[in-house]
Amino acid sequence: MQAELIVDCKNLHGEGAIWQHEKGLLWWVDINGKALWSYDPVSKKSRSHSMPERICCAVPRQDKGWIIAFEQNLVLTDDLESGDFTVIHTYEPNNRGSRFNDGRTDRKGRLIIGGMNEASGAADTSVLRVDADLSVHELIFDVSCSNSTCFSPVGDVMYFTDTPEKTIRAYSYDQDTGSLISMRYLADMSDEPGLPDGSCVDEEGYLWNAEWEGRRVVRIAPDGTIDRIIEVPVWKPTCCTFGGPDLDTLYITTSQLASSREILDREPQSGGLFAVKPGVRGVVDTPFAG
Repeated sequence: MQAELIVDCKNLHGEGAIWQHEKGLLWWVDINGKALWSYDPVSKKSRSHSMPERICCAVPRQDKGWIIAFEQNLVLTDDLESGDFTVIHTYEPNNRGSRFNDGRTDRKGRLIIGGMNEASGAADTSVLRVDADLSVHELIFDVSCSNSTCFSPVGDVMYFTDTPEKTIRAYSYDQDTGSLISMRYLADMSDEPGLPDGSCVDEEGYLWNAEWEGRRVVRIAPDGTIDRIIEVPVWKPTCCTFGGPDLDTLYITTSQLASSREILDREPQSGGLFAVKPGVRGVVDTPFAG
């Protein structure tokens, strides 16, 4: 199967796709473009919300507003247009070059978010859990590029990758406390054409992973084998999520980051939003509980 372009948004670095089911909107970030985007699959209209700095992750809150991770600061806002952001946490202020990266909520509405070290590429950043009371707790250490965070349909497994390791981990997850219990490797991606980036799950418990520089999204079975491949006609898929009124559309963000002029001329849809109906349904993401 091949994904098709639905929004020619030409994001510099599209990422972090989520589906807001109660409002029927897809949201994603353009990190380097400093924008939060939305798409309405009914009207087929998209909109860009300008941000004051690079925006790495954004999740709707359960009552109103958003929790947003800028490069260093995790903030709350009641209104995207107001420009009024309340800082609740600063990420690794003593770690030069680190910034927030991938994040997603668990089934109870806690935010799990990790980072990366852009300056050195060193495995010296961490993954955090943000609870409903806005307390922040470290879950995973010594990470170089946090990605693929998502949860099994019932919420008892957390998936994660440190992208350069080329593996996807599966943690047993205590939903009562938000703690990691044990870890196993779900899949070895070292023979894949790309690197493991953002992920989501479907209602059957299979994991879908966007392959950075691999031109595809793969569906990974519970035994770690690749069950299905979605071809993407650009070099750098970044993240995927299920959405649409019936949760039957897989949306895929892409990037232009570090692509030469020659590549962008050859692949003018780079940075666009793509979609495909793969024949299975997804699971609704839980809004942030805080």
